Amino acid sequence: MKTKYIFLAFIVLVIAQLAIPAQMIFNKEAVLNNGTAYKFVTRPVDPNDPFRGRYITLNYAINSFETSESDWYNKQDVFVYIEEDKNGFASVTQVSKNKLDISQDYVIAKTNWYNENSGVLNFNLQFDRFYMEEGKAPEAEVTFNNAQRDSLLDNTYALVYVKDGDTVLNNVFINDIPIADLVE
Repeated sequence: MKTKYIFLAFIVLVIAQLAIPAQMIFNKEAVLNNGTAYKFVTRPVDPNDPFRGRYITLNYAINSFETSESDWYNKQDVFVYIEEDKNGFASVTQVSKNKLDISQDYVIAKTNWYNENSGVLNFNLQFDRFYMEEGKAPEAEVTFNNAQRDSLLDNTYALVYVKDGDTVLNNVFINDIPIADLVE
């Protein structure tokens, strides 16, 4: 009788270990299939850190918002409401501590600091790493950083799918070409 319970517990454990990653994958696929695609303009960053692994570090042009609310603290989760601007890139329309009852797309970010003099809240978007094949990542980082120094505005951007606050960083583009295609 005892072995039946042990076997049953083992089966439940196996199902849980399979169900949790499957649910995570399903949620990301749902965002890709049903979410709205936004292009986030990127900005230059420092060279890569060899201790963090093989990815491209991304810094975004939209990382602050002027607000009259002044009660912010560091590393606080905030709801950043976005829309597509006239050039086809994501722009911030509103930032809130709480989820608002509006039908606008939003991403969740972490506050960085609030400047009381200017009333500007700075935040970090959570999709700041684009992981790549290990052999391509170093060359992609150099290509990306060189493109960032180009005189063209908005020539580098990340395509991010957004649905109900969930985000999936789909690809990084330089002059509308996926970065993996540039470094092949």
